[in-house]
Formats: sequence, C-alpha cells, structure tokens
Amino acid sequence: MNDLSRLAPPDGLALAAAIRSGRLARRSVTSEAVARIRRVNPALNAIVDDLGDDAMATTAASAPGGVFDGVPTVVKDLFMPVAGARMTNGSLIGRATVAPFDAEVVRRGRATGISILATTTSPEFGTSYTTESRLFGKTANPWSLEHTAGGSSGGSAALVAARAIPFAFGNDGGGSLRVPASCCGIFGLKPSRGRVPMGPMIGEGWAGMGCNNIMSISVRDSAAMLDALSGMDTGAPYAAPHDEDSLLSCCSKRPARLRIGLVTRLDPFATNSQCLQAVEDAAELCEALGHHVETMTLPVDAIEYYDHVFTIIGAQTKNFIGVIEQMGGRPVDRDALEARTRIILREKGEVSGAGYAAAVDYIHAFGRRMGRLLEDCDVLLSPTLAKPPQLLGSFDMNDSETLPDLIDRFHSFSPFTSLFNASGQPAMSVPLCWSPEGLPIGMHFAAGFGREGLLFSLAAQLEEARPWAGRIPPLNALTP
Repeated sequence: MNDLSRLAPPDGLALAAAIRSGRLARRSVTSEAVARIRRVNPALNAIVDDLGDDAMATTAASAPGGVFDGVPTVVKDLFMPVAGARMTNGSLIGRATVAPFDAEVVRRGRATGISILATTTSPEFGTSYTTESRLFGKTANPWSLEHTAGGSSGGSAALVAARAIPFAFGNDGGGSLRVPASCCGIFGLKPSRGRVPMGPMIGEGWAGMGCNNIMSISVRDSAAMLDALSGMDTGAPYAAPHDEDSLLSCCSKRPARLRIGLVTRLDPFATNSQCLQAVEDAAELCEALGHHVETMTLPVDAIEYYDHVFTIIGAQTKNFIGVIEQMGGRPVDRDALEARTRIILREKGEVSGAGYAAAVDYIHAFGRRMGRLLEDCDVLLSPTLAKPPQLLGSFDMNDSETLPDLIDRFHSFSPFTSLFNASGQPAMSVPLCWSPEGLPIGMHFAAGFGREGLLFSLAAQLEEARPWAGRIPPLNALTP
C-alpha cells in the first residue's frame, strides 16, 4: 500500500471497518503505516519520536474495539504528552524531557482504538505559523518541499497530507490546526472553548484560547473523533455546551439555507489576490448549494487585538519558563530560546497582573461582540490565510526586531484564525481551492459557540460538492 487511496473513502473509519470485517489485518495496517511514515519523513522532517516499533510490538496483543480500532495516527509534540515519548514543545530547553503520562485527549483517543506511531514536530512553544525550530529544523509541505507545512501543528498535517495516516492530533491557540490544514490541503476544525479537555497538566491554555483536536483527510473522521474527545475532564474549570446529536450524524444531514457572512480582509492586513479569488469562488460554491452570502466586516481593531493577545501569550510563556526553571533548579539559558520567543518575553513577559487581567477582559468583550455578530448570520466565511503557503525561512526573526514586526510577519499571513480562539467559537479550514502553482488554499468557516454540528453538516456538503480526498501530493517527489 503506497498510500491510503485504495480505500474508498480513504479515511480512518474506512480502515476500521475493513479491520472489523477481516478484509485488513490490524498488524498489517500498522506495519504499512509505519513504512509509509518512514518513507516520507526524510523529505518532510515531521517526526520527533518514532514509536513505530513499540506500536508493532503491542498491536497483536491489543484487544479490538472502538470506532477507530487499529487506525494508525500520530500526536503533536506540544503540551500534549504521550507517555514514554519526549515532550520537547519544539524547544532546545525541553529536548531531554520525557512525558510520564498521557494527556487526557490522548487517553480518550486511545480508547477509540487508535495506534500511535510517532510524535510530530512543532515550533518552539507553538508561537509560529510555520513548523521550523532550532531543535528539529524545517518541516516541509508535501505539495512543495520548499514551502511551509504551516504551524504550529505542521508535522501532523504534513503526514496526513502525504497520505501516510488518515488523521493526526494537534492543537490550536491561534490557528495552529487550521493554518497547517490550509497549507497542506486537509480538513481541520477548532472546537468551541471547553469542548475538548486540556488536562491533566493545565485547565486552559492561553486564557482559554488553546484547544486540542485532530486534522484529517475526511470530514467524517474529524466528526467521529470529536464525538469521542468531547466533554470536560476531572477538575476542568469549565465545559462547553454542544448539540445533542452526535457530530458524525450531522455529516449525513444537509444544512438548511444558511446566511453566510463573507469577510475578505482584516485591516491593516491585505489579502493576496489568489486567496481573494479563492474565497470569492468558495462563496459562489456556497450560493450554488442554496446558501445566501453577503459581505460583512469584523468588529475588531486588529492591531489593538493582537497587542492584547500577545500580552496573554507573553505572560503565559514567562510563567511556563518559570516552571521549567523551578523543576530544573536553575535558570533557563535564554540563548537557547529562539529569537521569536525572546522578543515576546522582552516586550510582554513582564506584564503586570492588572495588565494581564485587562487583556483577558478585552478578549472576553471581543467574544461578546463576535457572539452578537453570529446572531445576525449563521456562518462567517473568509480565507483561512491571507497568503498561499510561504517559502520555508520566510518567518525567520532576529533579536533586533520588535513585537510589531512579529505581528506583521505572522498575522499578515494569518489575520483571521486567531479571532475565533479569542471568541471561543468553533471554526474550520476546508480544502476547497488550490493556487495556479498547485499549493492548497483553505477556506475558513466559523459558527456560533457550541455549533460544531452546523459546521460539520456544511463541511460534509462542501466535501460532496467538491471532493478533495483524491487530490494527492506527488508522492514520488517525497521519496529520498
């Protein structure tokens, strides 16, 4: 099996069904996935720890059961511990850290029957829209090895896009599921705040902006896994309300005529002409499916917004480094950190408690405004990114640069995604378009708080109207 395309559809639910029926053996599925990952990884540079041999040793002894029984996957190396694997968080200062337990989201994933074959690359502390780090180097995009796979879940996204596995675990504090999903031409959904557990290490990430989920080839895989992951864990500070119907069942229900608000730019950031053309094409597709689309403007001053967001990120990063220093009994070598991290710490790491509280109050007020906006329409549509996937190295920074430089560098690329982390609303990137050069351009859809079912219903309709599973990167280019 060179890739997953011989199965129809080529996804985890199809693999699990084939295993249950006896058409495929669990051990052979695991061994073929291990071989696929090892074949493409030299070109992609997406793996932190290869757990394939351990997975092979335990597959035969595992008891069958679960909606994804025997399905191979990988887990992002960023605040998502996998027992026995390194948890570097993409940083030189964490290169020797080994996780002693599974994250709750990993534990729930294992309960579905998955087989974890590797942990995957991320940028340092997840604060970049490209997966490049001093510790692991550059993770490449399977559509073009010179371009970024996106960040911060780029390693996971690259392996899914290369058809090595049907889905992969990641997380998202400002777009880190949806940005790589867009760059790599796969599906990625950020759930509502509090829907998926963050424990047991923390109660929330980045004042509630962070969340966990998977990226996948098919819409239905993401729905089925989110069904399994949903619900608060013990001691969680809060939980999200959600639809009573299973999300997987929503994939078979076509949405009623939706009011879709079209957003094409967020000042002062410009939208590239290719992305603008792509979102206009997506709007036409939505209208052809019977939905009503009208242009809207988002109620936000982007520069003010991102300044408050980085107040939260800076304070949280300073706190995390303090925890590392306390655990290690010595100061962290700041020279071991990346320039991007040092800029954030220099300009936002010493924020006062009152300043941090003001930033949290700001994003809560912003969430209220976005909530009211999504009472006037059902869904917001924009490009996931304002530019197509960029060349590797485009996001490099040095210590002479400032936070405004960082905001311009990263958020001129992804101005939209972070807004829905702050508001807590669910949002997804759907692979509907490709550039003339053959690079994916994802379309971003967001809905009201707790309305993942609506998004999955729309995503399944879009997937049926414009299928993307059969559009596969040129795997021969990935062979070392």
